[in-house]
Order: sequence, then C-alpha cells, then structure tokens
Amino acid sequence: MLRIGIVGAENSHSLAIARTLNVRKAIPGVRVTALWGETDEFARKTAEGGEIPTVVRRPQDMIGAVDAAVVDHRHARFHLPAARAFLRAGLPLFIDKPLCMTVAEGRRFLAEAARRRVPVVSFSVMPLAESFAEFRREVAKSGPLQSLTTSGPSDIHSPYGGVYFYAIHQAEAVVRLLGLEATDALLNPSGSGGTATVWFKGGVVATMNLLPKNCPGFHATAVCDKAVVSRMLPSDPDPYLTGIRSWVGMFRGKRPLYTAREMLAPIAILEALAKSLRTGRKAKVPRV
Repeated sequence: MLRIGIVGAENSHSLAIARTLNVRKAIPGVRVTALWGETDEFARKTAEGGEIPTVVRRPQDMIGAVDAAVVDHRHARFHLPAARAFLRAGLPLFIDKPLCMTVAEGRRFLAEAARRRVPVVSFSVMPLAESFAEFRREVAKSGPLQSLTTSGPSDIHSPYGGVYFYAIHQAEAVVRLLGLEATDALLNPSGSGGTATVWFKGGVVATMNLLPKNCPGFHATAVCDKAVVSRMLPSDPDPYLTGIRSWVGMFRGKRPLYTAREMLAPIAILEALAKSLRTGRKAKVPRV
C-alpha cells in the first residue's frame, strides 16, 4: 500500500483528497495514513471526515511512516518551508498550488529536488478538466492564437496570499495555452478583483478578469486566425480525481506532469502582478 501523509488541514483540498482515497477508495492501494493540521480543530475535522488514522504533532513526525507527502496549506508562503524536510528525507511531493510566492525560491527548491532526484509536482486542477482540454483542441484547430481572455473568481486582497490565492487558476490556464515566455504584466485593481494584462514574447496578449468569488465559474475566449473560440470551463464531475491520479502516478515512478519551468511560469506571472499591484505600474515577469 502507498502511504501518504498530508501537511495542512485548513485547506478543504486536504479533506477532499482524503475522502477520495480513504472513503471512496477511488485509487486502489493508496491511502492517506497521516495528517498534520494547523490547529487541533482543523486536524480533527479533516481526520474524522477523511478517515485518516494518525494525526501527528509536527509535520516531520510522519517521516518514516509514509511513502510520499502532500503539502496543502491555504497560503503559499508556507509550502516550501513545510516541504523541505520531506524533500531531504527523499519523499516524493505534491505541493498544492501555488507552489510558492517567488520564482527565485521555487527555482532553488526545485533545483535541490533535481539534485536529490526527488520527484516534485505542483499544479491547479482547472487546466486538467475535460472542458479545458476541449477548449485547447478547438483553439488548436482554429489557427494561431492572437489574443486570449480568461475570467474567473479571485480576491486580490485575500489573507491567503492576495492575487496568488485564486488567480493561480487563470495564470496556469494562460501558460498552458500561450507558453512560458511572458514578458510583462499589469494589474488594474477594482475592489477585490480587477483586470490583469499579460504580454508574451511574440506579441500575444492575455487578459485575466479577476472577478468576485460569487461569479459563475471560469470562462475563456480565444481569438484565432480562423475563428473565435469562447466557452465556459466547468470542473469535472469529480474535480480532484484527475489531479490525484497524476501525482499518485508520480509517487509510483511516473514522470511528473510538469517540468520545473512549467511549474514556475504561472508563479512568475503572479509575482509580476503582485508587484504591479504594489507599484501601480507594469512589471517585468521574471524569467523561468
């Protein structure tokens, strides 16, 4: 049996992962066997709801009792500090999105993972949904992409990382469609949301509409040479299962879904948007 430890119980994803693996037993031979929570209450609720047998007092207490780890804080600034002990113990890691807060810290962490030959992956499940795959196929058939507009929930003043907390979904979608060479970004705030503009090498521009959290979901419009492709991007019926299958496969020896550069590219956009929000000006997107 593949034993997984989860670091973080405040995030609802931790409970969803445990329910998928322990309660529904959606992937044979894989169980969440240990949990650390930010508070006793968070840990208790997640452990009970997800049928997790062991709650530890410190994250590192599960090292030696699990085969892989999931790091799942609500705020990205806690991800890499929490993950480092597991990395140095040689445990494969899924780190929930966002991976980190800056390209520099992410690059250092992933370089250490590569030196130690420890597989690490981090991603949003939104670009893994079948609706997004269908959108990409339609765009590919419609000729070169000239401009891209995405819309979805966000809160640029969230206590869990501001623009990083929810705009990561759109940033990942933009990267998966336009590639890794964003050059500049500008965030025009409006209340808890705003409009983010991201320029890419070659001239394509992406616009991310960061909307209040009660918006109806994610949407994308691509203007291509042959057609305009526009559609809602609903989640899969089980929004977590595809992602869980991917990182469980990595834990079992498959190649990670994304390279280091592919994981860092959306972080680079968010880092530039956070700087733009602070300064009120266009910001350079860090190279990945």
